[in-house]
Order: sequence, then structure tokens, then C-alpha cells
Amino acid sequence: MPALAILVTTVDSLTQAQRITRAVIEKKLAACVQVTPLVSHYIWEGAYCEANEFKLEMKLRAEDYPALADYVRSVHNYETPEIIRLTVEAVEPAYLAWVYDVTQRRVGNGDKL
Repeated sequence: MPALAILVTTVDSLTQAQRITRAVIEKKLAACVQVTPLVSHYIWEGAYCEANEFKLEMKLRAEDYPALADYVRSVHNYETPEIIRLTVEAVEPAYLAWVYDVTQRRVGNGDKL
């Protein structure tokens, strides 16, 4: 049954956000990515930190989460990147259909994913 998930991550620059966003859209791993500037407060290696970051919320087919998480992990410049999956319990059917439509990929024999 078709299902929607959201992958959330943060990056340290708009350039990094744009690079990841463009790649996941072009690879059809996500249908939409929303990029929001924010300030994060956290403890890292025992020290209080405050950093300007960009949050990426990626809307995707739930079954594509492992592939998208692997890709984000492989290109992320943080030692310990935030990669969070949000499971969507309800979604507008037309929006879900759009997500599945724009993330269709071809496999080796020409069948759609």
C-alpha cells in the first residue's frame, strides 16, 4: 500500500542544502524538499554550541527511506548527521499520488518502480 514518509536532516550551509536538495530530486528519491534556515542549540563533545543551520524536510515514498537515508549519509559533511524518519499517518490522496508519480524510476528491464 502506498505510504508517505519524511526524512529530516540539517546542514551547515545553504550551498550544502541546495546540493543535497537538487540531487535527491534529480535521483527521484524525494518528491519535494523544503529548506528552512534555523538556529540549533546543542551539546557537542561536552561543549554548548549554537549554530546557524538549514533544515531539510524531504517528502518521499516510505519504501525509499533506506535509499534516501544512505544517500544523505554518504554526502553529509557532519560527523554525526541528523537523519530522522517521520512516518506520516494520514496524507491527502492526491498529494500521495503526486509523490508516487514524480518519483517513478525505471529499473533495468524498463519496469517502473
